[in-house]
Amino acid sequence: MKKRYIITFVILSILLVLLLFWNIGAGSVEISWADIARILTGNALDETRAQIVWKIRLPRILAAIWLGGALSVSGFLLQSFFHNPIAGPYVLGISSGAKLVVALVMIFLLERGITISSAGMVAAAFVGSLLAMGFVLLISFRVSKMSLLVVCGIMIGYICSAITDFCVTFANDSNIVNLHNWSMGSFSGMTWENIKMIVLIVGVSLAVTFFLAKPIGAYQMGEAYARNLGVNVKALRVGLILLSSLLSACVTAFAGPISFVGIAVPHLVKLATKTSKPLILIPGCFLCGAVVTLFCDGIARTVFAPTEISISSVTALFLVPVVIAAMLRRQEGYRCQAILFQKTSFQKTASTQST
Repeated sequence: MKKRYIITFVILSILLVLLLFWNIGAGSVEISWADIARILTGNALDETRAQIVWKIRLPRILAAIWLGGALSVSGFLLQSFFHNPIAGPYVLGISSGAKLVVALVMIFLLERGITISSAGMVAAAFVGSLLAMGFVLLISFRVSKMSLLVVCGIMIGYICSAITDFCVTFANDSNIVNLHNWSMGSFSGMTWENIKMIVLIVGVSLAVTFFLAKPIGAYQMGEAYARNLGVNVKALRVGLILLSSLLSACVTAFAGPISFVGIAVPHLVKLATKTSKPLILIPGCFLCGAVVTLFCDGIARTVFAPTEISISSVTALFLVPVVIAAMLRRQEGYRCQAILFQKTSFQKTASTQST
């Protein structure tokens, strides 16, 4: 199994490096690999191309890597919390809640000529994420089927998105109207100041998440099992909520809502590693999420260049089949368990009658 883990991480690392160089070179202004090497080493022959790489493409690439990884880990935490394979920030409406609060705060401040900092946007998104998560938790206490919880989360997401669209559409300020691109999901316009804030928030959150890997593994086996091992289940559940909300809030604050990455990537990593151990899945989800998001952002940016399409459209195109396959696989697992249970019951009944 260890060999499988190493092979998976090596393949993902190679893909990440190749996609990084492809995203640097591809676009409306093509840059050769030789020019990329000279630009990165400080020996650029063309200053214009160097400015494109350092001020536009590299910040965008790093944002896609860090935020894509953060979104995937957030999805893994939510799936662990709800014991539901199709739980995720986008599906449960958490990203939409964050988007709504960020949009409202920006509209309120921009109409008064006040600019909002990166930290302020993350704080607003975090509040929105917690509010949406609160609604989802309230609903979870009233429903018995997790499929119904997902449907309710989708409805919450639609409501938040509708309110956000109304606010953006009828806003007067031109800067607010330009929020439409952000509300659809995009990594454009990233700066090095944004990257510093992203690395700080996501880095600390990932470190705390990795520290909680063993308690999360025990929690996956059931609350009773976790308590027997000395895990404070209530504190762990609060930690999972805060960490998943903060990670998804950071993504929404800087890039808007990005669909299906948080749901699909944990399944891809589990399929590749054949394990459910958090010690393997947490770094695996981050690395695979970075690869998937960077690939989808490159497609969104280059296919119809210079026109850019929403990254959520690309992620939906590639990742929805993965989600459907995961749902069918889970349904097949339930069916096999039911057949096994019926056979066992029949054998017990037959043995009782024979005696």
